[in-house]
Amino acid sequence: MAKFAAAGKSSARKDLGMMAMTYGSAYVAQIAIGANPAQAIRAINEAENYAGPSLIIAYSPCIAHGYNLRNGTEQQKLAVNSGFWPLYRYHPDRIKQNLNPFQLDSKEPTVPLRDYVYNEGRFKILQTQSPARAEELLKKLQEDVDRRWKSYANLAASK
Repeated sequence: MAKFAAAGKSSARKDLGMMAMTYGSAYVAQIAIGANPAQAIRAINEAENYAGPSLIIAYSPCIAHGYNLRNGTEQQKLAVNSGFWPLYRYHPDRIKQNLNPFQLDSKEPTVPLRDYVYNEGRFKILQTQSPARAEELLKKLQEDVDRRWKSYANLAASK
């Protein structure tokens, strides 16, 4: 729930990283510093050293998310471990080395998506105001998370 989606957002999130990867010439990474600092630093270093355009998409805690920001590290871990925010790196130079340019740095989701989602006020509000709608949207979101995860896992497994 947000100002621009008072009844909750029923369409899937845009996948900016995947869109950028389709060009084949940009370094792309998705990071969450609080969830995996080593992966974030690796991605930042690779992006800095890449001789071309680089895009790093970082999970950014915000007061509008509706949780105590002192718990930001734990919330980032929930986002990653639920599959909502998978960590990955796409490095076009790996193609020249006959390696897969896409590296999925997250493990398969181990946390129920609801544990991440309903930990944030922006999602919890809808559950309070319209429980049936909230469940419907959570189901759609879970389907989207599952579909993306499968797509990323297939991409990481290919060469």
